[in-house]
Amino acid sequence: MLEREEVKKVAHLARLALTEDETDAFTGQLAQILDYVEQLNELDTDEVAPTAHAIDMRNVTRPDDLENYEHREDLLNAAPAREGDFIRVPKIL
Repeated sequence: MLEREEVKKVAHLARLALTEDETDAFTGQLAQILDYVEQLNELDTDEVAPTAHAIDMRNVTRPDDLENYEHREDLLNAAPAREGDFIRVPKIL
């Protein structure tokens, strides 16, 4: 069972200032969490492969292929502000 003093110690290490009511509340809540983790530790997971995600995930981005744009002048002329061969944008600091 988790003791109040252990919660106070962890709160001190985390630089948290807990009231007595918060300490009491967290003691009960953390004890429930630790009990649940203990239940999970009882499961046989020897045949379960480690995963990073619970569901299958794939990258859906396309490759970034460089292509020349044939109408460069049209693009530069359509820009709100142009400086030579570049589009002028506001300075962001």
